[in-house]
Amino acid sequence: MVTLSEINNYKDLKNLDDKNLKELCNSIREEIITVVSNNGGHLSSSLGAVELIVSLLKVFDPEKDKIIFDVGHQSYAYKILTGRKDKFKTLRQWGGISGFPNPSESHLDHYIGGHSSISISAALGYAKARDLLGQNHHVVAVIGDGALINGVALEALNNIKETKSKVILILNDNKMSINQCVGGFADHLAKLSVHPAYTKLKKIIKEHCKSLPKGDSIEKKISHLKHSIKHFLQPANMFEELGISYWGPFDGHNLQEMETIFTLATKYDRSLLIHVVTQKGKGVPYAEEKPEKYHGVSPAKKEKNKECYNIEWSSKSWSEALAETTLNLAQNDPRIVCLTAGMKEGSKLHKFHETFPDRFFDVGIAEEHMLSFAAGLAAGGLKPIVSIYSTFLQRALDQLVIDIAMQKLPVVIAVDRAGLVGEDGPTHHGLFDVCWGRSIPGLNIMAPRDLMELEYMLKGSLNKNEPCMIRFPKGTAPLRVGRGSIYGTPWGNGILLEKGQEWAIITYGTGLVTAYEACTLAREKGLPEPSIFDVRFIKPLDTESIKKLLSDHVTIIVIEESYKAGGLGEAICDIAATEGFPVKLKSISIQDQFVPHGSRQDQLKACNLTAEEVVKLYLAN
Repeated sequence: MVTLSEINNYKDLKNLDDKNLKELCNSIREEIITVVSNNGGHLSSSLGAVELIVSLLKVFDPEKDKIIFDVGHQSYAYKILTGRKDKFKTLRQWGGISGFPNPSESHLDHYIGGHSSISISAALGYAKARDLLGQNHHVVAVIGDGALINGVALEALNNIKETKSKVILILNDNKMSINQCVGGFADHLAKLSVHPAYTKLKKIIKEHCKSLPKGDSIEKKISHLKHSIKHFLQPANMFEELGISYWGPFDGHNLQEMETIFTLATKYDRSLLIHVVTQKGKGVPYAEEKPEKYHGVSPAKKEKNKECYNIEWSSKSWSEALAETTLNLAQNDPRIVCLTAGMKEGSKLHKFHETFPDRFFDVGIAEEHMLSFAAGLAAGGLKPIVSIYSTFLQRALDQLVIDIAMQKLPVVIAVDRAGLVGEDGPTHHGLFDVCWGRSIPGLNIMAPRDLMELEYMLKGSLNKNEPCMIRFPKGTAPLRVGRGSIYGTPWGNGILLEKGQEWAIITYGTGLVTAYEACTLAREKGLPEPSIFDVRFIKPLDTESIKKLLSDHVTIIVIEESYKAGGLGEAICDIAATEGFPVKLKSISIQDQFVPHGSRQDQLKACNLTAEEVVKLYLAN
């Protein structure tokens, strides 16, 4: 019996028979379960792709062949077998290996992963570069059935025929059941199409037809007959129409079948798509039964919220709170509809879906379509609430600008996971929405500090006849932050939560937690306590209140869990410079970098977004 401890890397797979490969797959699964249970990560998808990856690495050599994983959340077995077996226990930890493919981590990761549907485009680029440079290697893209529906993937499929460079596409389908009969015929046709004798026969026919009268016509008839037989045995499909040979479906857990098909694919002379069917969560009963639940697993040791002066924590996550508030408001307003892009569970919208199935739209991984769809719903008289992660909203920036903002349509965009997200790392941080959102004319941007204000902002946004964006972070939502009440504060205005002396902290959202921690630390050190001002509305900005703060304080420190370029700090600096306030103004924000994966606390510390850094900055003045 071969276990993972006896395997150094993928090259050792060449010497293993089917029985030992199966045992190795079981051993890899055990390692994935152990590490993910402790560190958190993507469990179901990685368990379902073990045999697929083992077979890939037995046939293809990533030292020369380019293997590109779409999203990459299924690539844990690949990491283990490509030199990171001993480091796998550091998965998603600060300074450890990433949960997604990353070329800076290993030269055997050929493309960065994290967002979906880009693998075919990247593979096509690799293939064309190979051909133009006269190189000789295979290019493979592994894409899931969910990612294939995205417009980027479909655009790439449409371009393959025109590009005329061979790529091998592997469609990892973990939803469709296996049809053995169709799979058997597909296997036979795949073998026939690349059989040496058959290839030689085609060449002879082609050469002889050229020398015969009406030879071209005969050759076309033979070709037509071949395709007619193939279409009779297999249902018509879009891939063939796009000039991509379709093979499958095959059993993605059958090692022998996978090795045979992949080997045949290396001998084939044109682009092809190999359709394999896998089971998400394979080998673990609870993950097989509930693959969505175990798609993403939280770390065993969850980060705890710090007990802090004037902050009271709830038991709800921001996502749960937004979904619950949306449901409650929809009970009394039939015009409210809700949209998400394949994130119903992540956005906690299952109850809304159950209660209002006709008013809930999960468009799949199609963010661009979703925002244009929401614009149409709003133009038609409804009140759409788009629930989307900040990192995925980036993909639909054009639709936000042209379809929604330029037409001044009342779409509410609930931006989840705004700020640093922890272990998922740089591809998933929500650090750009403030920077580019502030530049969009007519877009309202706000950040609630607690549950009461989340409800207030959502209600207000639904009643405004213009686009609104409400951003909130990953994690637990505070029940209450500060003593200041939102009631009586005009819409669009900031609020002074604490009146201090000499210096002030201006911030929003998660920055308020840091501000109160800094206030507590200043008191402990015998320093003057700062004023704390929550801007609440990042755009349009409450400039009059900010001017008063600039005139009343010697030092101003701006805190924001967003990029410095284009952020709140720059906006306040502009006000101070324009009005000529002689104030010492400092900003703590994300600098010009992609923040690595790790715990949120590690990331906040690395970015200086801590109470200690705030007090240190004050003392430096």
